[in-house]
Amino acid sequence: MNSVLLAIVIPLLGAFLIPFLPKRFKPVVSVCILGITFLISVTALPVVIKYGEIFLQKKVNEWFNLTFVIDGLSAIMAVVSSCVAFLIALYSLEYMKDYEERGIFYFWMVLFVGAMMGLIFSANLLLLYCFWEITAVCSWKLIGFYRQEKDLKAADRAFLVTFFGASLLLAGIVFVFFSYGSLDLYFLKGKTLPFITSILLLAGIISKSAQLPFQTWLPDAGVAPTPVTALLHAAVLVKIGVYVFARLFAQTFLAQPAFLAAVITLSIATIIVGAASALVENNLKRILAYSTISQLGYILLALAINTKFMLVIALLYILAHSLGKAGLFLCAGIIEQKTHTKNISELGGLYKTMPLTAAAYLMCAFSIIGLPPFLGFWPKFMTVLFTVKEGYVIAGILALVGALATLLYLVRLFNFVFLGEMKIKAEEGKRSVMVFVVMVLGVASLLLGLVVKLPFGLIARLIQ
Repeated sequence: MNSVLLAIVIPLLGAFLIPFLPKRFKPVVSVCILGITFLISVTALPVVIKYGEIFLQKKVNEWFNLTFVIDGLSAIMAVVSSCVAFLIALYSLEYMKDYEERGIFYFWMVLFVGAMMGLIFSANLLLLYCFWEITAVCSWKLIGFYRQEKDLKAADRAFLVTFFGASLLLAGIVFVFFSYGSLDLYFLKGKTLPFITSILLLAGIISKSAQLPFQTWLPDAGVAPTPVTALLHAAVLVKIGVYVFARLFAQTFLAQPAFLAAVITLSIATIIVGAASALVENNLKRILAYSTISQLGYILLALAINTKFMLVIALLYILAHSLGKAGLFLCAGIIEQKTHTKNISELGGLYKTMPLTAAAYLMCAFSIIGLPPFLGFWPKFMTVLFTVKEGYVIAGILALVGALATLLYLVRLFNFVFLGEMKIKAEEGKRSVMVFVVMVLGVASLLLGLVVKLPFGLIARLIQ
């Protein structure tokens, strides 16, 4: 059981090993570290099935404990995040090969994943907050990786917005401590939070997950290298917020109905604003960023319904979105690197010279849209259905409108980039690691949708 926590230790220590390695070994060692992290995370699944929820604690002083939890929620998130991070790192071997500073890139990337693993398994609010801030620093350095003025401005904006949210989160944590005298989640389970404390915690959560009104930093973060944007959107950063919401309000505290109603309203507003913004955007990465904002609104909506079944659906949605959105961003990276533009109006006809990239894009897009039989269909359908069944009819209708808008902006993007007259000639390359990775993500989105009972059944068994 303790060995599961190596999923935290190995990437955290491994990150600090990377700067001392010869330059040519840094990328491969980084990929190996993340691959090992993924394999260790997988070992948490049988542990949870056999033993259920497990708390591991090391007392530091009277008011702070190093407390970790291995349960269904942490195991699922660790497996999904580390798997997608590993695939993104594999993709980066080709994408980053010509960058002199790639050693620094891999240091921050591996540290980022290590902090995510630490946050996922944390069962003490102060410990969780410490890892939360480490992820903020890592994202700041990675978004500004190219060190141009626009990159640094985008990185600073992301850091300031999320730091402001983190300050509100910390205030909420302080309120929790003064209310109950403990920050350990096993002690706090079943407690009811004052409304103001819930709002403070929520503000921190939505700043990280780029929900209204904190969504503006995420589209600007597209200036980062494509592996970074894929990591932010699909594996690590924005998923932190919805994970912490699930941990606190679906697994620990008893949420007040008025608070959950406010979250439902917020999630619907985010779905609509994100989708509408994507419809009028012409920058390839910004379209996908607005899509992430909108899709995370669906996950937050599912969690706000606040039933065990909808928690399972939310986790299935996280899996579908992580695979699909990683694939879309990595496809965008191939297109940008080969054509040297992110403006979709300057592109066209690329399916002729990039057939595999086009196929991978379609599979990932169909999953994000929610078309059967792709994986993304099932959680989106269930989220809309149960929103209506719980009495939130208007919210359900607006969620359906958001789903239609998702279809429109992702088909629009495909039409501009892959169909029509070829404006910039570019080839995806033979034996490309990048193309291999996006095909893996696309095929996984299809195959898991065809056998959806397997991931759904596993998640349901782990969460029971």
